[in-house]
Amino acid sequence: MGREINTTEFSNEDFEEFEKRLRDETRILRDWFDNGSFEDTEGSCGFELEAWLTDRNFFPYPENEEFLRRVNNPLVVPELAKFNVEINSTPHAITGNFLSSMEEELSHIWSLCHKHASDMGGDILAIGILPQVSNEMLTLDNISAMRRYTALNQQVLRLREGKPLKLNIQGRDSLKVEHNDVMLESTTTSLQIHLQVSQSKAIRHYNIAQILAAPLVAVSANSPFLFGKELWEETRIPIFEQSVEVASFRDCHGDPIGRVHFGTGFLRNSLFEVFLENLDGFPVLLPLVTDDGSSWLNHLRLHNGTIWRWNRPLIGLDHRGKPHLRIEHRVTPAGPSITDTIANIPFLVGLDRYFIAQDEPLEAGFSFDDVKENFYSAAQKGLQAKIKWVNGKILSMQCLFLETLIPAAKQGLLAFGVDKSDVSYYIDEVIAPRVLSMQNGAAWQRSFISKYGKNFQDMIISYHENQNKNIPIHSWKV
Repeated sequence: MGREINTTEFSNEDFEEFEKRLRDETRILRDWFDNGSFEDTEGSCGFELEAWLTDRNFFPYPENEEFLRRVNNPLVVPELAKFNVEINSTPHAITGNFLSSMEEELSHIWSLCHKHASDMGGDILAIGILPQVSNEMLTLDNISAMRRYTALNQQVLRLREGKPLKLNIQGRDSLKVEHNDVMLESTTTSLQIHLQVSQSKAIRHYNIAQILAAPLVAVSANSPFLFGKELWEETRIPIFEQSVEVASFRDCHGDPIGRVHFGTGFLRNSLFEVFLENLDGFPVLLPLVTDDGSSWLNHLRLHNGTIWRWNRPLIGLDHRGKPHLRIEHRVTPAGPSITDTIANIPFLVGLDRYFIAQDEPLEAGFSFDDVKENFYSAAQKGLQAKIKWVNGKILSMQCLFLETLIPAAKQGLLAFGVDKSDVSYYIDEVIAPRVLSMQNGAAWQRSFISKYGKNFQDMIISYHENQNKNIPIHSWKV
């Protein structure tokens, strides 16, 4: 979904031809898995960070076209709404001081974006949901000027047979909203972490990602408010699931599976199981037929790009057409500070490396239903959630972090050759204090509103000041 398309109008013949090519490319992909055709290396990562363009009063500023023209950097690209943009990293090898290098790269691009936004009379902000966004702003007048977004909106509504999208979230408050377009999705901005994995260990990496989704969303939660309502700690999760909801298939419990979903079970034999589920379970959304040759799997990769699992396998190809595997972790929100953003990455990477090195697969101690329940509980309650860990043992999130996850993340990073000073800084001085203080971005926002009332303007002014100073969230005062 990252590339532009050349049309927004599709015929029945387009759908038939796309589905034919999708089946052909799925067979090619099966052969690649059977023959071990993927790069059998791992140890690189990158990210995508979505952000808000705001005016000087921190209301959404729908001017990303002019902003992107001024920035003129291929790593900074549009998102669904005119008031959203996305910053991409270059790939980084997971070794040495890659974390401080990654923060340096992000800080440089962020400063560039801040300068150009300021020159336009605005600013840029990293937060899961901007509280000042109103339902009235979420119209097609504010959809980005790219055909792929217009086509996405049209095809979601086609599959829904014109029925409005319904948002229904029960948190501390309740929120019910209907929309005749997909613009509700634009209220959610995230940090998407990409890890390259080897084919031989890809199943375990994917299953570990599913288990780690709950603690990762709990420690990073930063999205408690929408339209003045106090909802989940990470309200992005239900918004995204409901904002592009179309019928697909039902899981083993008879529950419907949407285009945005957690998953239907642990993988057993191969990542190919996900792509087979894509083929058989999800109707084609964007039938863009290309003539680049089946070896690039353009149709399969585009179809996969319109199915937003919270942990999503990706097929990457280099300039020679050599394929590799990545897992995209999508559960983390944007913000609060650049340092907090980067610190979420080694926490995930370290745990992945630690558990992949164990003889016993981590998933052997879990039922998938418990893992799924953990995820939604953590999205609702953040660091206050309780979680079913190995063999169903119920732990507080703080206890799980301090006794198990933080030591494991450090061990995993050090074993992979990551610089000790980076590990100490990002894990011991950023993640651990966040857990000890029980103050992630969502908790800080709630504390501010609890103290001062629903004065979101003052809250965002204080949030912006702390973000600009790059103060880790555990040190923010209310």
